[in-house]
Amino acid sequence: MDVTGSVALVTGGASGLGAATARRLFDDGATVVLVDLPSSAGAAFAEELNSGALNSAALNSAALNSAGLNSAALNSAGLNSGGGNGRDGSPGKSAVFVPADVTSEAGVQAAVDAATALGPLRIVVNCAGIATPGKVLGRDGVLPLEAFNRVIQVNLVGTFNVVRLAAAAMVANEPATTKLGGPERGVIINTASVAAFEGQIGQPAYAASKGAVAAMTLPIARELARSLVRVVAIAPGIFETPMMAGLPQEAQDSLGAQVPHPSRLGRPDEYASLVAHIVDNAMLNGETIRLDGAIRMGPK
Repeated sequence: MDVTGSVALVTGGASGLGAATARRLFDDGATVVLVDLPSSAGAAFAEELNSGALNSAALNSAALNSAGLNSAALNSAGLNSGGGNGRDGSPGKSAVFVPADVTSEAGVQAAVDAATALGPLRIVVNCAGIATPGKVLGRDGVLPLEAFNRVIQVNLVGTFNVVRLAAAAMVANEPATTKLGGPERGVIINTASVAAFEGQIGQPAYAASKGAVAAMTLPIARELARSLVRVVAIAPGIFETPMMAGLPQEAQDSLGAQVPHPSRLGRPDEYASLVAHIVDNAMLNGETIRLDGAIRMGPK
């Protein structure tokens, strides 16, 4: 699928994997709707992306003018120098922040509506999630059921909430033509985790939520295939995220050393790169792809 001219909705889009993904899709030509909590830096990040696009447009215009060309001449030829109107006369790409909790039906519907108002919603990436640890039998006693439920609600129910509402919008799209000529209406990418397969001690809720995200990938992909919508999951290993940034550098280095190759923490840009490839490659469907440097997590 061609990213340019499409609208992408990214949950957890204000930081970590979500922010890197939003930036990559934006740089590739998509209008991006960032969905994150009201307390997040989503508004500032959207402003940063838009400011960068405007600066790029200004630089392009200056370079073209120095070559004896101008935006008006280019637009009359059906082209533009970045920003402004697209080739089809539609508004140029932009980044928009919509504050919402992924577990809220009304909040997610508002985000989807905001996306479809900007153009065809063809790309959805679910990065919102929490990793609250908790042993079944901890120092303070039995794991509170509320703590377990909260992780399941955000990571699993929240992901499914976005999938179902975004899918309803996608099926209304006119099919787009892929690079190899096939029709496609959209692609949904969910975030699982290697914990889905090798959950560690203290991760029963997190592993269960991510295991379920991986498990529902194939049945949803099979169902939406008739509507020309693909569904894929990514299972990252140990990545540089805001949660990891809170650990001492020594602890981060120790975790990175556990990765066979490359022996370091994964970088958000590497996750975003895989997202871009999934969007581009129409044969990737119904699969959970590990992105982990060959790590297999130990018990703790």
